[in-house]
Amino acid sequence: MDPALPRVVIRYEIPEAERFCAQDNTELVEIGVEVSERLDIVPQKIQVLRHERVKYACLKCDHGLKVAAVPLRIIPRGLFTEAALAWIILSKFMDGLPLYRIAALLRRFGGDISRNTLAASVIRVGQAIQPVINLMRDVLLDSEVVHGDETTVQVLKEPGKAAQTKSAMWVQMNGVGPPVRLFSYAPGHDAKYGAAFWAGMREHAALMSDGGAVYDIIAEANGLTHLGCWSHCRRYFFEAEALLPKQARGPHQPATQFLQLIGKLYAAEARAKKMVVLRRAVMRHRYSRRVLKEIRALLDQHLETTLPSGKLGQALGYLSGQWPKLCRYVENGLWPICNNAIENSIRPFVIGRKNFLFSDTVVGAKASANLYSLVETCRANNIDAYQYLIDLFKALPNASTADDYEALLPWKLGKSAAVPAPSHS
Repeated sequence: MDPALPRVVIRYEIPEAERFCAQDNTELVEIGVEVSERLDIVPQKIQVLRHERVKYACLKCDHGLKVAAVPLRIIPRGLFTEAALAWIILSKFMDGLPLYRIAALLRRFGGDISRNTLAASVIRVGQAIQPVINLMRDVLLDSEVVHGDETTVQVLKEPGKAAQTKSAMWVQMNGVGPPVRLFSYAPGHDAKYGAAFWAGMREHAALMSDGGAVYDIIAEANGLTHLGCWSHCRRYFFEAEALLPKQARGPHQPATQFLQLIGKLYAAEARAKKMVVLRRAVMRHRYSRRVLKEIRALLDQHLETTLPSGKLGQALGYLSGQWPKLCRYVENGLWPICNNAIENSIRPFVIGRKNFLFSDTVVGAKASANLYSLVETCRANNIDAYQYLIDLFKALPNASTADDYEALLPWKLGKSAAVPAPSHS
Protein backbone atom coordinates (compact mmCIF):
# COMPACT_ATOMS: atom_id res chain seq x y z
CA MET A 1 0.00 0.00 0.00
CA ASP A 2 1.04 3.60 -0.54
CA PRO A 3 3.68 4.39 2.12
CA ALA A 4 2.53 8.03 2.13
CA LEU A 5 -0.83 7.13 3.67
CA PRO A 6 -1.12 7.82 7.41
CA ARG A 7 -0.79 4.75 9.63
CA VAL A 8 -2.71 3.92 12.81
CA VAL A 9 -0.86 1.20 14.70
CA ILE A 10 -2.97 -1.45 16.42
CA ARG A 11 -0.72 -3.53 18.66
CA TYR A 12 -1.60 -7.04 19.82
CA GLU A 13 0.23 -8.15 22.98
CA ILE A 14 0.56 -11.55 24.60
CA PRO A 15 -0.83 -11.31 28.16
CA GLU A 16 1.93 -10.90 30.75
CA ALA A 17 0.94 -14.13 32.46
CA GLU A 18 1.69 -16.05 29.25
CA ARG A 19 5.13 -14.53 28.50
CA PHE A 20 7.06 -17.53 29.75
CA CYS A 21 8.77 -20.36 27.92
CA ALA A 22 6.75 -23.57 28.10
CA GLN A 23 10.02 -25.57 28.17
CA ASP A 24 11.99 -23.98 31.02
CA ASN A 25 9.69 -21.23 32.32
CA THR A 26 12.15 -18.47 31.30
CA GLU A 27 10.56 -15.00 30.80
CA LEU A 28 10.10 -14.22 27.08
CA VAL A 29 11.54 -11.03 25.56
CA GLU A 30 10.26 -9.09 22.56
CA ILE A 31 12.28 -9.76 19.39
CA GLY A 32 10.12 -8.04 16.74
CA VAL A 33 6.64 -7.87 15.26
CA GLU A 34 4.73 -9.54 12.45
CA VAL A 35 3.07 -6.86 10.31
CA SER A 36 -0.02 -6.98 8.14
CA GLU A 37 -1.93 -3.98 6.77
CA ARG A 38 -5.60 -3.41 5.90
CA LEU A 39 -7.03 -0.35 4.20
CA ASP A 40 -9.53 1.60 6.31
CA ILE A 41 -11.86 4.34 5.03
CA VAL A 42 -13.32 7.02 7.29
CA PRO A 43 -16.56 8.41 5.78
CA GLN A 44 -17.14 12.13 5.40
CA LYS A 45 -17.60 13.91 8.68
CA ILE A 46 -19.73 17.03 8.78
CA GLN A 47 -19.40 19.47 11.64
CA VAL A 48 -20.14 23.11 12.34
CA LEU A 49 -17.34 25.52 13.24
CA ARG A 50 -18.80 28.07 15.62
CA HIS A 51 -16.99 31.41 15.37
CA GLU A 52 -17.26 33.52 18.50
CA ARG A 53 -15.94 37.07 18.26
CA VAL A 54 -15.25 38.26 21.76
CA LYS A 55 -16.48 41.79 22.47
CA TYR A 56 -14.95 44.22 24.95
CA ALA A 57 -16.44 47.44 26.25
CA CYS A 58 -15.44 50.33 28.50
CA LEU A 59 -17.36 50.39 31.78
CA LYS A 60 -17.09 54.19 32.05
CA CYS A 61 -18.28 55.36 28.59
CA ASP A 62 -19.95 54.24 25.38
CA HIS A 63 -16.93 54.73 23.11
CA GLY A 64 -14.67 51.81 24.05
CA LEU A 65 -16.46 48.91 22.30
CA LYS A 66 -14.08 46.53 20.50
CA VAL A 67 -14.77 43.21 18.74
CA ALA A 68 -12.10 40.65 17.88
CA ALA A 69 -11.29 40.46 14.18
CA VAL A 70 -11.75 37.32 12.06
CA PRO A 71 -9.80 36.29 8.93
CA LEU A 72 -11.12 37.48 5.57
CA ARG A 73 -13.04 34.86 3.62
CA ILE A 74 -13.18 34.09 -0.09
CA ILE A 75 -16.98 34.34 0.21
CA PRO A 76 -17.74 37.01 2.82
CA ARG A 77 -20.18 35.60 5.39
CA GLY A 78 -20.26 32.38 3.34
CA LEU A 79 -21.68 29.16 4.74
CA PHE A 80 -18.77 26.83 3.95
CA THR A 81 -15.23 26.63 5.28
CA GLU A 82 -12.30 26.59 2.86
CA ALA A 83 -11.96 22.82 3.31
CA ALA A 84 -15.66 22.29 2.62
CA LEU A 85 -15.47 24.42 -0.53
CA ALA A 86 -12.43 22.48 -1.72
CA TRP A 87 -14.26 19.18 -1.16
CA ILE A 88 -17.36 20.35 -3.03
CA ILE A 89 -15.35 21.71 -5.96
CA LEU A 90 -13.23 18.58 -6.34
CA SER A 91 -16.30 16.36 -6.06
CA LYS A 92 -17.79 18.19 -9.04
CA PHE A 93 -14.79 19.12 -11.17
CA MET A 94 -12.47 16.20 -10.49
CA ASP A 95 -14.83 13.35 -9.59
CA GLY A 96 -17.59 14.40 -12.01
CA LEU A 97 -20.45 14.46 -9.47
CA PRO A 98 -23.31 16.84 -10.32
CA LEU A 99 -24.38 19.16 -7.52
CA TYR A 100 -27.65 17.35 -6.81
CA ARG A 101 -25.68 14.17 -6.09
CA ILE A 102 -23.28 16.07 -3.85
CA ALA A 103 -26.29 17.48 -1.97
CA ALA A 104 -27.68 13.94 -1.58
CA LEU A 105 -24.30 12.68 -0.35
CA LEU A 106 -24.12 15.46 2.25
CA ARG A 107 -27.61 14.59 3.50
CA ARG A 108 -26.43 11.05 4.25
CA PHE A 109 -23.94 12.54 6.72
CA GLY A 110 -26.29 15.05 8.28
CA GLY A 111 -25.76 18.10 6.07
CA ASP A 112 -29.09 19.32 4.69
CA ILE A 113 -27.75 21.67 1.99
CA SER A 114 -29.73 22.52 -1.12
CA ARG A 115 -28.34 22.24 -4.64
CA ASN A 116 -28.97 25.97 -5.17
CA THR A 117 -26.84 26.84 -2.14
CA LEU A 118 -24.02 24.66 -3.48
CA ALA A 119 -24.32 26.19 -6.96
CA ALA A 120 -24.21 29.76 -5.64
CA SER A 121 -21.06 29.02 -3.63
CA VAL A 122 -19.32 27.29 -6.55
CA ILE A 123 -20.06 30.25 -8.84
CA ARG A 124 -18.77 32.80 -6.34
CA VAL A 125 -15.53 30.86 -5.86
CA GLY A 126 -15.16 30.50 -9.63
CA GLN A 127 -15.44 34.27 -9.97
CA ALA A 128 -13.11 35.01 -7.04
CA ILE A 129 -10.20 33.04 -8.56
CA GLN A 130 -10.23 35.13 -11.78
CA PRO A 131 -6.97 36.99 -10.91
CA VAL A 132 -5.12 33.67 -10.67
CA ILE A 133 -6.67 32.48 -13.95
CA ASN A 134 -5.51 35.71 -15.64
CA LEU A 135 -1.92 35.07 -14.53
CA MET A 136 -2.14 31.49 -15.74
CA ARG A 137 -3.23 32.80 -19.14
CA ASP A 138 -0.23 35.14 -19.24
CA VAL A 139 2.07 32.16 -18.69
CA LEU A 140 0.31 30.14 -21.39
CA LEU A 141 0.37 32.89 -23.99
CA ASP A 142 4.10 33.35 -23.45
CA SER A 143 4.80 29.71 -24.30
CA GLU A 144 6.55 28.70 -27.52
CA VAL A 145 4.02 25.90 -28.04
CA VAL A 146 0.30 25.96 -27.23
CA HIS A 147 -2.24 23.20 -27.88
CA GLY A 148 -5.85 24.03 -28.69
CA ASP A 149 -9.13 22.12 -28.85
CA GLU A 150 -12.78 22.66 -28.03
CA THR A 151 -15.82 20.65 -27.07
CA THR A 152 -19.52 21.31 -26.69
CA VAL A 153 -21.37 22.52 -23.62
CA GLN A 154 -25.05 23.37 -23.18
CA VAL A 155 -26.22 26.51 -21.36
CA LEU A 156 -29.94 26.70 -20.68
CA LYS A 157 -30.32 30.43 -20.01
CA GLU A 158 -28.18 32.27 -22.53
CA PRO A 159 -29.50 35.52 -23.99
CA GLY A 160 -30.43 35.22 -27.65
CA LYS A 161 -30.10 31.42 -27.79
CA ALA A 162 -32.52 28.54 -27.39
CA ALA A 163 -31.85 26.21 -24.47
CA GLN A 164 -31.26 23.28 -26.86
CA THR A 165 -28.42 24.95 -28.80
CA LYS A 166 -24.81 24.03 -28.11
CA SER A 167 -22.10 26.40 -26.98
CA ALA A 168 -18.38 25.67 -26.70
CA MET A 169 -15.74 25.10 -24.06
CA TRP A 170 -12.40 26.10 -25.56
CA VAL A 171 -9.37 24.39 -24.04
CA GLN A 172 -5.71 25.41 -24.20
CA MET A 173 -2.50 24.01 -22.76
CA ASN A 174 1.12 25.05 -23.06
CA GLY A 175 3.92 22.78 -24.19
CA VAL A 176 6.76 24.71 -22.54
CA GLY A 177 7.08 26.09 -19.00
CA PRO A 178 5.01 25.31 -15.90
CA PRO A 179 2.04 23.24 -17.13
CA VAL A 180 -1.11 25.32 -17.60
CA ARG A 181 -4.54 24.04 -18.60
CA LEU A 182 -7.15 26.67 -19.47
CA PHE A 183 -10.87 26.19 -20.08
CA SER A 184 -12.80 29.14 -21.53
CA TYR A 185 -16.51 29.39 -22.28
CA ALA A 186 -17.82 30.90 -25.55
CA PRO A 187 -21.23 30.88 -27.29
CA GLY A 188 -19.91 28.86 -30.25
CA HIS A 189 -17.12 27.03 -32.06
CA ASP A 190 -16.45 29.66 -34.74
CA ALA A 191 -13.20 31.60 -34.89
CA LYS A 192 -15.00 34.82 -33.98
CA TYR A 193 -15.73 33.30 -30.56
CA GLY A 194 -12.38 31.68 -29.94
CA ALA A 195 -10.05 34.34 -31.35
CA ALA A 196 -9.90 36.33 -28.10
CA PHE A 197 -8.39 33.39 -26.23
CA TRP A 198 -5.33 33.44 -28.49
CA ALA A 199 -4.78 37.19 -28.70
CA GLY A 200 -1.40 38.17 -27.27
CA MET A 201 0.41 34.93 -27.96
CA ARG A 202 4.17 35.04 -28.38
CA GLU A 203 5.08 35.87 -31.97
CA HIS A 204 6.05 32.88 -34.15
CA ALA A 205 4.86 30.41 -31.51
CA ALA A 206 3.42 27.09 -32.61
CA LEU A 207 -0.26 26.18 -32.36
CA MET A 208 -1.04 22.45 -32.26
CA SER A 209 -4.63 21.53 -33.09
CA ASP A 210 -6.74 18.94 -34.87
CA GLY A 211 -6.10 20.93 -38.03
CA GLY A 212 -9.59 22.44 -38.26
CA ALA A 213 -10.22 25.50 -40.40
CA VAL A 214 -11.07 27.57 -37.30
CA TYR A 215 -7.48 27.14 -36.11
CA ASP A 216 -6.15 28.10 -39.54
CA ILE A 217 -7.91 31.45 -39.06
CA ILE A 218 -6.63 31.85 -35.50
CA ALA A 219 -3.06 30.93 -36.47
CA GLU A 220 -3.01 33.37 -39.38
CA ALA A 221 -4.51 36.20 -37.32
CA ASN A 222 -1.86 35.80 -34.60
CA GLY A 223 1.18 34.95 -36.71
CA LEU A 224 1.41 31.40 -35.40
CA THR A 225 2.83 28.26 -36.98
CA HIS A 226 -0.06 25.81 -37.28
CA LEU A 227 0.84 22.17 -36.58
CA GLY A 228 -1.31 19.19 -37.58
CA CYS A 229 -2.10 16.19 -35.38
CA TRP A 230 -0.89 12.77 -36.49
CA SER A 231 -3.18 11.03 -33.98
CA HIS A 232 -6.26 12.43 -35.74
CA CYS A 233 -4.82 11.27 -39.04
CA ARG A 234 -4.07 7.80 -37.68
CA ARG A 235 -7.64 7.35 -36.41
CA TYR A 236 -9.01 7.61 -39.95
CA PHE A 237 -6.76 4.76 -41.06
CA PHE A 238 -7.71 2.68 -38.00
CA GLU A 239 -11.36 3.10 -38.99
CA ALA A 240 -10.59 2.11 -42.59
CA GLU A 241 -8.67 -0.99 -41.47
CA ALA A 242 -11.42 -2.00 -39.01
CA LEU A 243 -13.95 -2.24 -41.88
CA LEU A 244 -11.87 -4.81 -43.76
CA PRO A 245 -12.99 -8.45 -43.52
CA LYS A 246 -10.63 -10.47 -41.35
CA GLN A 247 -9.61 -12.70 -44.22
CA ALA A 248 -8.68 -9.65 -46.33
CA ARG A 249 -6.49 -7.97 -43.76
CA GLY A 250 -2.73 -7.97 -44.04
CA PRO A 251 0.36 -5.87 -44.82
CA HIS A 252 -0.73 -5.54 -48.45
CA GLN A 253 -3.69 -3.33 -47.48
CA PRO A 254 -3.06 0.45 -47.90
CA ALA A 255 -4.65 1.30 -44.53
CA THR A 256 -2.32 -1.13 -42.78
CA GLN A 257 0.69 0.21 -44.66
CA PHE A 258 -0.11 3.76 -43.61
CA LEU A 259 -0.56 2.66 -39.99
CA GLN A 260 2.81 0.90 -40.02
CA LEU A 261 4.57 4.01 -41.34
CA ILE A 262 2.81 6.34 -38.89
CA GLY A 263 3.78 3.88 -36.15
CA LYS A 264 7.42 4.43 -37.12
CA LEU A 265 6.99 8.17 -36.54
CA TYR A 266 5.60 7.53 -33.07
CA ALA A 267 8.29 4.97 -32.26
CA ALA A 268 10.91 7.58 -33.10
CA GLU A 269 9.18 10.10 -30.82
CA ALA A 270 9.12 7.57 -27.99
CA ARG A 271 12.88 7.05 -28.33
CA ALA A 272 13.46 10.81 -28.46
CA LYS A 273 11.19 11.70 -25.53
CA LYS A 274 14.02 12.26 -23.06
CA MET A 275 16.42 13.80 -25.57
CA VAL A 276 17.38 17.45 -25.41
CA VAL A 277 15.60 19.58 -28.00
CA LEU A 278 18.58 19.88 -30.36
CA ARG A 279 19.24 16.15 -30.43
CA ARG A 280 15.56 15.42 -31.04
CA ALA A 281 15.61 17.85 -33.96
CA VAL A 282 18.59 16.02 -35.45
CA MET A 283 16.84 12.66 -35.08
CA ARG A 284 13.74 13.99 -36.80
CA HIS A 285 15.82 15.45 -39.63
CA ARG A 286 17.72 12.23 -40.24
CA TYR A 287 15.00 9.64 -39.65
CA SER A 288 11.46 11.05 -39.49
CA ARG A 289 11.83 13.01 -42.73
CA ARG A 290 12.60 9.77 -44.58
CA VAL A 291 9.48 8.14 -43.15
CA LEU A 292 7.42 11.16 -44.20
CA LYS A 293 8.69 10.75 -47.76
CA GLU A 294 7.51 7.13 -47.73
CA ILE A 295 4.08 8.21 -46.47
CA ARG A 296 3.87 10.86 -49.18
CA ALA A 297 4.78 8.37 -51.89
CA LEU A 298 2.11 5.96 -50.63
CA LEU A 299 -0.43 8.79 -50.51
CA ASP A 300 0.29 9.79 -54.11
CA GLN A 301 -0.03 6.16 -55.16
CA HIS A 302 -3.57 5.72 -53.79
CA LEU A 303 -5.13 9.19 -53.62
CA GLU A 304 -6.39 9.37 -57.20
CA THR A 305 -7.51 5.74 -57.44
CA THR A 306 -9.54 5.52 -54.22
CA LEU A 307 -13.17 6.57 -53.91
CA PRO A 308 -13.29 9.62 -51.61
CA SER A 309 -16.59 8.55 -50.03
CA GLY A 310 -15.22 5.40 -48.41
CA LYS A 311 -13.33 5.22 -45.11
CA LEU A 312 -9.99 4.82 -46.83
CA GLY A 313 -10.84 7.68 -49.18
CA GLN A 314 -11.71 9.89 -46.20
CA ALA A 315 -8.42 8.98 -44.53
CA LEU A 316 -6.48 9.80 -47.66
CA GLY A 317 -8.38 13.07 -48.11
CA TYR A 318 -7.64 14.14 -44.53
CA LEU A 319 -3.96 13.22 -44.89
CA SER A 320 -3.70 15.12 -48.18
CA GLY A 321 -5.48 18.21 -46.87
CA GLN A 322 -3.46 18.34 -43.66
CA TRP A 323 -0.11 17.34 -45.19
CA PRO A 324 1.78 20.67 -44.81
CA LYS A 325 0.69 21.01 -41.16
CA LEU A 326 1.42 17.35 -40.39
CA CYS A 327 5.00 17.63 -41.65
CA ARG A 328 5.94 20.83 -39.81
CA TYR A 329 6.75 19.22 -36.47
CA VAL A 330 10.05 17.85 -37.84
CA GLU A 331 11.32 21.42 -38.33
CA ASN A 332 11.71 22.04 -34.60
CA GLY A 333 12.67 19.64 -31.82
CA LEU A 334 10.33 21.48 -29.46
CA TRP A 335 7.18 20.95 -31.52
CA PRO A 336 4.83 18.01 -30.71
CA ILE A 337 3.74 15.32 -33.14
CA CYS A 338 0.12 15.28 -32.00
CA ASN A 339 -2.58 16.84 -29.84
CA ASN A 340 -3.12 13.88 -27.49
CA ALA A 341 -2.03 15.78 -24.39
CA ILE A 342 -4.86 18.28 -24.55
CA GLU A 343 -7.43 15.58 -25.29
CA ASN A 344 -6.38 13.94 -22.03
CA SER A 345 -7.04 17.24 -20.25
CA ILE A 346 -10.49 17.57 -21.85
CA ARG A 347 -11.54 14.05 -20.84
CA PRO A 348 -12.48 14.91 -17.20
CA PHE A 349 -14.76 17.68 -18.49
CA VAL A 350 -16.40 15.32 -20.99
CA ILE A 351 -16.98 12.71 -18.28
CA GLY A 352 -18.44 15.35 -15.96
CA ARG A 353 -20.66 16.67 -18.76
CA LYS A 354 -22.31 13.25 -19.10
CA ASN A 355 -23.41 13.60 -15.49
CA PHE A 356 -24.34 17.25 -15.09
CA LEU A 357 -25.53 17.59 -18.75
CA PHE A 358 -25.65 21.41 -18.84
CA SER A 359 -24.92 24.71 -17.13
CA ASP A 360 -27.86 26.80 -16.04
CA THR A 361 -26.40 30.22 -16.88
CA VAL A 362 -23.47 31.79 -18.70
CA VAL A 363 -22.12 32.99 -15.35
CA GLY A 364 -22.13 29.41 -14.14
CA ALA A 365 -20.44 28.14 -17.30
CA LYS A 366 -17.64 30.70 -16.95
CA ALA A 367 -17.16 29.90 -13.27
CA SER A 368 -16.98 26.20 -14.15
CA ALA A 369 -14.35 26.96 -16.80
CA ASN A 370 -12.19 28.73 -14.21
CA LEU A 371 -12.48 25.88 -11.73
CA TYR A 372 -11.75 23.21 -14.33
CA SER A 373 -8.68 25.26 -15.29
CA LEU A 374 -7.42 25.29 -11.71
CA VAL A 375 -8.11 21.61 -11.03
CA GLU A 376 -6.55 20.37 -14.28
CA THR A 377 -3.51 22.63 -13.83
CA CYS A 378 -3.01 21.12 -10.37
CA ARG A 379 -3.23 17.67 -11.89
CA ALA A 380 -0.71 18.59 -14.62
CA ASN A 381 1.72 19.92 -11.99
CA ASN A 382 1.32 16.80 -9.81
CA ILE A 383 -0.12 18.90 -6.98
CA ASP A 384 -2.59 17.76 -4.33
CA ALA A 385 -5.54 19.82 -5.55
CA TYR A 386 -7.47 19.52 -2.29
CA GLN A 387 -4.72 21.00 -0.13
CA TYR A 388 -3.89 23.61 -2.79
CA LEU A 389 -7.48 24.82 -2.96
CA ILE A 390 -7.69 25.13 0.81
CA ASP A 391 -4.47 27.18 0.88
CA LEU A 392 -5.63 29.29 -2.06
CA PHE A 393 -9.04 30.07 -0.58
CA LYS A 394 -7.41 31.16 2.69
CA ALA A 395 -4.75 33.34 1.03
CA LEU A 396 -6.74 34.87 -1.85
CA PRO A 397 -8.81 37.36 0.23
CA ASN A 398 -5.58 38.89 1.56
CA ALA A 399 -3.90 39.30 -1.85
CA SER A 400 -3.71 42.86 -3.15
CA THR A 401 -0.59 43.23 -5.34
CA ALA A 402 0.57 41.49 -8.51
CA ASP A 403 3.26 39.70 -6.48
CA ASP A 404 0.63 38.50 -4.00
CA TYR A 405 -1.45 36.94 -6.76
CA GLU A 406 1.55 35.45 -8.54
CA ALA A 407 2.53 33.64 -5.34
CA LEU A 408 -0.84 31.87 -5.51
CA LEU A 409 -0.18 30.13 -8.85
CA PRO A 410 -0.48 26.35 -8.46
CA TRP A 411 3.18 25.54 -9.12
CA LYS A 412 4.22 28.13 -6.51
CA LEU A 413 1.67 27.92 -3.70
CA GLY A 414 1.20 24.21 -4.33
CA LYS A 415 4.85 23.20 -3.84
CA SER A 416 4.09 21.98 -0.33
CA ALA A 417 1.06 20.10 -1.65
CA ALA A 418 2.91 18.06 -4.26
CA VAL A 419 1.61 14.52 -4.70
CA PRO A 420 4.22 11.97 -3.52
CA ALA A 421 5.80 9.88 -6.26
CA PRO A 422 4.37 6.35 -6.35
CA SER A 423 6.44 3.64 -4.71
CA HIS A 424 7.82 0.88 -6.90
CA SER A 425 8.90 -1.34 -4.04
